[in-house]
Amino acid sequence: MNYNNAKQQFEKYLDGYDSNNDKVRLKIIHTYGVVHAMEEICHRMRLSEEDTELARIIALLHDIGRFEQLKRFDSFEPTTMDHAAYGVKVLFEEGMIRQFVSEDTWDDIIKTSIAHHSDFCLDGITDPRNLLHARLIRDADKLDNCRVKLKDDLQVFMGASAEEIGAQEITPVVYGTVFKNQCVYSPDRVTKMDYWVSYVAYFSDIYFRASLDIIQEHNYLNRIIDRIPYSNPDTARQMEEIRTYLAELIHTAPGCTW
Repeated sequence: MNYNNAKQQFEKYLDGYDSNNDKVRLKIIHTYGVVHAMEEICHRMRLSEEDTELARIIALLHDIGRFEQLKRFDSFEPTTMDHAAYGVKVLFEEGMIRQFVSEDTWDDIIKTSIAHHSDFCLDGITDPRNLLHARLIRDADKLDNCRVKLKDDLQVFMGASAEEIGAQEITPVVYGTVFKNQCVYSPDRVTKMDYWVSYVAYFSDIYFRASLDIIQEHNYLNRIIDRIPYSNPDTARQMEEIRTYLAELIHTAPGCTW
């Protein structure tokens, strides 16, 4: 198991996709952002060298199914393709995993982590090491998504400008979900503001205290909320209520130190 070898193979895999496409480029940058976030979490948690290397490879491969989704549908929407399931199919049913990791020792951990990284909630994993890595990739993915929401072009991943988003309303179901300490269920999102709220609501699903500390240190909650000018007065008021609630949650949540 060697991350650098896996990275070389990943770069070859990307040759089959148009890196000049804004959405493809966004996902390539995101992939390496998740690797970076994973390295930081593993360092803070003082994980073993083997678990750290394994976690980096999972981060590298976690969104491998996204590229085919974009090639076929030019969309990130889950209704067009289950990118996690497709990634598992390519890697394990078609055998591509051997291009990235020569031994099969860690196959079950890699497969489980990729299969569940974008699930609404993490259920049904009983093996402790499988569960560790499934939780790690979900945290690392969310951490880099903070960078995406702060730096990437809103038109590319939201299909709207900041002004257009902030003029819309938050539907009651999505607003109420935040205060239940739950992620927003994708089909419940109706307006662009619903999507935006879902990007801060996922802080409720951060598992490790190390990840919560990174969120606090980078002030991600406030910076993401403040990226949008909320011209809709009801939306502006609701976003301040969401800010207050989630700031307290992030600060006080015990998290897990493994």
